[in-house]
Amino acid sequence: MLFAAGFGSRMGPLTAQRPKPLIPVAGRALIDHALDLAQAAGSAPLVANLHYLGDQIARHLEGRGVALSWERGEILETGGGLRAALPMLGPGPVMTLNTDAVWTGQNPLTQLAAAWDDARMDALVLLLPADRALGHRGTGDFLLDAKGLIRRANGAAGPVYLGAQILRPDRLHAIPDPAFSLNRLWDQMIADGRAYGLIHQGGWCDVGRPESLPLAEGLLADV
Repeated sequence: MLFAAGFGSRMGPLTAQRPKPLIPVAGRALIDHALDLAQAAGSAPLVANLHYLGDQIARHLEGRGVALSWERGEILETGGGLRAALPMLGPGPVMTLNTDAVWTGQNPLTQLAAAWDDARMDALVLLLPADRALGHRGTGDFLLDAKGLIRRANGAAGPVYLGAQILRPDRLHAIPDPAFSLNRLWDQMIADGRAYGLIHQGGWCDVGRPESLPLAEGLLADV
């Protein structure tokens, strides 16, 4: 699942006429960097959710083997968007990947697949120490214990969530709201001791603000 429906409002004028997934980094659209990773990992089927200026993304992806999950009314956020796409994705677990970042090092999705333990896990999220997370503001998102279990950082120093995960989607169907964040599932899975984290073996840059663009291009240039 490629998340591509957001408004990209932090990008300011850059997303006034163009959706954030089509902003170029190192000569290629952000969504192409994400799609390369998904295809290299052998992920199938591939689905992208669309909302803001979605027609542009649909044209860009035409003929590239990506099914489109349109959010025609309100934007559904990550949880509602994933739930709406499940008929196209098939039975879980599913991989999800944000389309507003660039990566170096090992493919994030193959790392997750190699570490996934179906008997123990309902979620496995990819993380990076905050001081290595280019373009990220603030402290970390989670704390990681010796067994790999995660819990909320709540302001403490900890690793940052990088927008790549494997998730068991069954609990999505019990949430009544049409639009909601996947944070609600994570909180349930953390409480049940079923949410795990993995440190990414490589570099990463969040391309969420204009000032992140040179950071992202510098990261890729150093490879």
